[in-house]
Amino acid sequence: MIKLLKNRWALSTVITTLIILVVAVLLASIVTYFAINVVSTRVQEESLHVSKAHIWHNATATAGTSAYCVASLMVINTGGRDVVLNTIAVRGQQSPWNANSSSSQKFVAYCTTNDPISGDLNYVPNFNYTGGTNYDTIGSTQYNFTVANSDLILKSGSTMLLYVINPDSISVNDVGLTVGITLHTAQAIYYRETNIQAVSSS
Repeated sequence: MIKLLKNRWALSTVITTLIILVVAVLLASIVTYFAINVVSTRVQEESLHVSKAHIWHNATATAGTSAYCVASLMVINTGGRDVVLNTIAVRGQQSPWNANSSSSQKFVAYCTTNDPISGDLNYVPNFNYTGGTNYDTIGSTQYNFTVANSDLILKSGSTMLLYVINPDSISVNDVGLTVGITLHTAQAIYYRETNIQAVSSS
């Protein structure tokens, strides 16, 4: 009689297995959710907004003995982490941060600001790697540029204006063509296309 009562109130094997399975799935889900939550709160994403890409070619002006070409780019760090800009390339050719000589000027000039910039970047005909005249006036604000010597650091929430002086593989025959500007960081590659514009000294 006691044996019959025990069997009457005991759970069946199927129900017991089902309960164990449900508990195991719930525990796995809770652990996974906790791990994702911890990782997402501690690791902040890299996010750059790249815009205002331009390439100007001036066949009549000279920087040293060659035609003068300038590419521009505006980069806004909209992510939660600081970013190191490793490389900037025009038409697939890496542009040196600073590789100047007595006969040629090839360098990158930059300016970092926290101001919102609504105006477009302008053609600057007189960039000089020795400094002095490296500025651009956007709207009513004048921005002074520094010649880069190594990789550039863009802090979270900041904006960087970039000018590439005399990028390789751009000639007067390329005016009107579409060319890509590529920005490399440790985590991603950012690509923008623009048409090459012709400008004159007058």
